[in-house]
Amino acid sequence: MKTQTDRIIIFDTTLRDGEQCPGATLNVDEKLIIARQLARLGVDVIEAGFAYASPGDFEAVQKIAQTVGTEDGPIICSLARAIKADIKAAAEAIEPAAKGRIHTFISTSDIHLEYQLRKTRGEVLAIAEEMVAYAKSFIDDVEFSPMDAARSDPEFLYQVLERTIAAGATTVNIPDTVGYMTPSEFGDLIRGIRENVPNIDKAVISVHGHNDLGLAVANFLEAVKNGARQLECTINGIGERAGNASLEELVMALHVRRQYYNPFLGRSVESEEPLTNIDTRQIYKTSRLVSNLTGMLVQPNKAIVGANAFAHESGIHQDGVLKNKLTYEIMDAQLVGLTNNQIVLGKHSGRHAFGARLKELGFEVSETDLNKAFLKFKDVADKKKEITDWDLEAIVNDEIQQAPDLFRVELVQVSCGSNACPTATVTLRTPEGEELTDAAIGTGPVDAVYKAINRVVNVPNQLIEFSVQSVTAGIDAIGEVTIRLKHGERIFAGHSANTDIIVASAQAYVNALNRLYAALQRKEAQSGEENPAAAGRTV
Repeated sequence: MKTQTDRIIIFDTTLRDGEQCPGATLNVDEKLIIARQLARLGVDVIEAGFAYASPGDFEAVQKIAQTVGTEDGPIICSLARAIKADIKAAAEAIEPAAKGRIHTFISTSDIHLEYQLRKTRGEVLAIAEEMVAYAKSFIDDVEFSPMDAARSDPEFLYQVLERTIAAGATTVNIPDTVGYMTPSEFGDLIRGIRENVPNIDKAVISVHGHNDLGLAVANFLEAVKNGARQLECTINGIGERAGNASLEELVMALHVRRQYYNPFLGRSVESEEPLTNIDTRQIYKTSRLVSNLTGMLVQPNKAIVGANAFAHESGIHQDGVLKNKLTYEIMDAQLVGLTNNQIVLGKHSGRHAFGARLKELGFEVSETDLNKAFLKFKDVADKKKEITDWDLEAIVNDEIQQAPDLFRVELVQVSCGSNACPTATVTLRTPEGEELTDAAIGTGPVDAVYKAINRVVNVPNQLIEFSVQSVTAGIDAIGEVTIRLKHGERIFAGHSANTDIIVASAQAYVNALNRLYAALQRKEAQSGEENPAAAGRTV
């Protein structure tokens, strides 16, 4: 990428650091769906994964490189430790991409050197230099990160950066790995690097930060003022612990306040040119996609993409907005892809109109997926008089972005009431095609359904989260259910939408169980252990 000092490069790490968020594990197909949407969003770089971490990660990076890494698409990047095997795997995985990048890293803080790496500064310096040169032997575009840079000795940090740039690093990334810094400190760190690394003009300064103190976005904006030109961020801010800097917040802050940031990028104050390549109208759709596939709900008061981001409860605010939106809104909701939710389709609408509307909403679906979604649409339209864009989005996401199709819900029937014992009967189709039925009682209808499903699937798990959200207002609204299960140390998410919330609950639970079951199958194949579900399934 040619260095442009008057714009900001958006480096999206949703598929790498974002996926490290507990419970956010994605399969290869889901990663591919998100990568395609990130390309439509206009991100400059997609960090597609950590190729050496597992065969699944390698496959995901390689497939994204093949399908999304086109000549006019984003750079496809793979993370790699400063180890030859990691770097070689990264190079092989990104090889199909028209534009590829290897991102290698090693810790530089004294606390990491002493307790994690058990190496001296001299050893780390030599490794960093050697491994950047090794990565450079595979590809021209090499990024280097001194992990925990925020807590590193500045003089040692300057030395590492100078040597790695000399070895061929074209981007140097400065991570606040533990989310420790305040904005003024982070700005000073970036300015210090610009002033004290002699060859810094030969590399793009990037920043990566975590939100442990809720300061990641503020830190990045201060870094931009001091010379950072690449921002490493995630959709909805998901990631390790409290998450990463949020892409949508950074992009919209730079857009809404571009006249403030223009001079820091050498532009005139009055310039209306955007500071990033992001198509902001794709932001909301991308946020919803990542939320649905990861099972990580967006809090209602989340900036930019939360359900309440453009809602006004106060009478004074409502009065002002009705007179002029600028009184209480600093950006237009349509700018981030929200629509007025006008009714566009109903039960008499045809497949062509349905497909055309999906294209208008930004969905690109195959003929098979379109047919599946249309059948679901007709089913919902028979129960729901008016179908909104939000309903369509929920229908498409529910139909074409599912977990591995192992167990399938065939029947859900419940009996409950104020003076009745909640009882549920379920029928599931097994991966072998057999239909199994069982029944159970519970504290409520959903509890009874889940206990009945557990009797069929027979995989030990702990339900740690159950969430229900209404897609639109009204008694006939589609309900979205998101659940998270824990098995051992791993968390598996499931999501489903239906006008019947009990059915949605059953489908979401089975989706999560399918992810868990698939993980157990992979473990069984690797170790030869017997899958408990296959060993002890009951009828």
